[in-house]
Amino acid sequence: MKYDPATEKSPLPFSPFKSCTVPRPIGWLSSVSPDGVENPAPYSQWQNLTFDPPMVMFSANQYPDGRRKDTVLNAEQTGWFVWNMATYELREAVNTSAMALPPEESEFDRAGITKRYADWRRCRWWPRAPSTSNAAISRPTG
Repeated sequence: MKYDPATEKSPLPFSPFKSCTVPRPIGWLSSVSPDGVENPAPYSQWQNLTFDPPMVMFSANQYPDGRRKDTVLNAEQTGWFVWNMATYELREAVNTSAMALPPEESEFDRAGITKRYADWRRCRWWPRAPSTSNAAISRPTG
């Protein structure tokens, strides 16, 4: 199959680009706004970049109306986020946290997630996640 995604609609029901990039583990990112509103959200476009120093990154599309996602804005404005491992056991909370809520509403509260402050105490994390990483933004890009 060949098609130009810039000029043609995909002939498949789902994006071949996303479908061919597997496995694509979900990174469950938590952030907090400058006003203190906490935001967890799942991202499939994340990855560890280096081991020394340890670095992770994530990438986010905009909403269809062009707005930037809360996680991106929060991370850029505060300089912090926490990566949490999303597991099958946590899937219901992960799915609930994917809701597009108003910026002033916390997905933590909507999903009923128990949370604790991360080591750097800027963001919250999930005690039930088997692995987490505190992340400081080294250079936000927009």
